[in-house]
Amino acid sequence: MPTPTEHHWTPIHGEPYRPVPYRPDRMAGTETLARAAELRARMDERRTVRRFSPDPIPEQAVRDAVACAATAPSGAHQQPWTFVLVKDADVRRRIREAAEEEERISYDGRLGEEWLAALRPIGTDAVKTHLTDAPALLVVFQQRYWLAEDGTKHKHYYVDESVGIAVGMLLSALHQCGLAALVHTPSPMRFLSEVLERPANEKAFAVIPIGYPADDCEVPDLVRKSLDQVLVEV
Repeated sequence: MPTPTEHHWTPIHGEPYRPVPYRPDRMAGTETLARAAELRARMDERRTVRRFSPDPIPEQAVRDAVACAATAPSGAHQQPWTFVLVKDADVRRRIREAAEEEERISYDGRLGEEWLAALRPIGTDAVKTHLTDAPALLVVFQQRYWLAEDGTKHKHYYVDESVGIAVGMLLSALHQCGLAALVHTPSPMRFLSEVLERPANEKAFAVIPIGYPADDCEVPDLVRKSLDQVLVEV
């Protein structure tokens, strides 16, 4: 299958509307149903993993997953996201040390008992081995604004929603190519901007370890809500 042609995006702020034709091939109904059922079954196998194998992963698969995530819809098509792929073991160690420092404070009282009670069935604690065991981390940043060539600040719109959709598409893409992942959101996350030396307009959104599950990996015994619990038809 050919690789999609890449184009370098430049801001279109203030430019006139220039539509282009969109005529995708329409899939037969039977194929639509077959693909939907296959995808539903495949995604039902997805689990959040906290125990990773250190085995290397195909890095191009991660790049392709990020490219999939970057097709997500965004407010005014401003694409307010940056994905930082962290492979260096020392940088991952520094991220883990800073994350665990914040997590210890959180678990020691900052979270509050109600939040701790919600986490208890999940089995999490302040120790974050996944940040150094997984062979790769993707740190997702949201861009709160962008800078024009003259230095003028321009606001991005629906940033939280846009980046959240992109992360969801990223997780789906990673799972589809056989990789496990975890969305980790230490709070606060300012240390990520410092460790990774990101610009002032970027704010950390999530840390996503990526790899294969460890041979002794375990996950919580959880049940997802049924379709009739999440879908309302009018």
